[in-house]
Amino acid sequence: MTQSTDRPQPRGIQHLGMTVPDLDAATRFLKEGLGAQVSYDGLSADDDPRQGEEVERQLGLPPGAAIRRQRFVVIGEGPGLEMFEISGEQREAAGLADFGLNHIALYCDDLEGCRDRLVAAGGEALSEIHGNSRYEDTPGNGSVYVRAPWGMLIELQTIPGGHYYPEDSEAEVWMPSPQD
Repeated sequence: MTQSTDRPQPRGIQHLGMTVPDLDAATRFLKEGLGAQVSYDGLSADDDPRQGEEVERQLGLPPGAAIRRQRFVVIGEGPGLEMFEISGEQREAAGLADFGLNHIALYCDDLEGCRDRLVAAGGEALSEIHGNSRYEDTPGNGSVYVRAPWGMLIELQTIPGGHYYPEDSEAEVWMPSPQD
């Protein structure tokens, strides 16, 4: 089967997401074991948790789950890791509330076109395209989660204005180079 080149395609893997029981312990392990560097905390212990029906709908979380902390780390070059510490129900199936890898994110220049292509292939968009989290919320940004037929979460994301970083950032997040 040949791949169609007349429809939008993602440009690459931007990050992988995983849920951990203790964000600080996981960060220490990744820094010590793999040389990870912290880019930023998208949600710190000082912030209100991300929770409620709208967050549950947008991100496919079970009822009552709350994202308590969120941290972005980079290991070497290329895609980063976004880690979540979530309270509430934990499930075996790969989703944002579960331990381990739970989604992949693909950078798209044409976010709507990539979403439509993935849905046409059998995916289910969990919501409309919505804004990104702190440090990714530059002009033109957007994101949407799509559930694959086997249940895995795929995030399609665009950040044409790039990221901004806190003063204590240790690394910049990988982004694809501009297209000609």
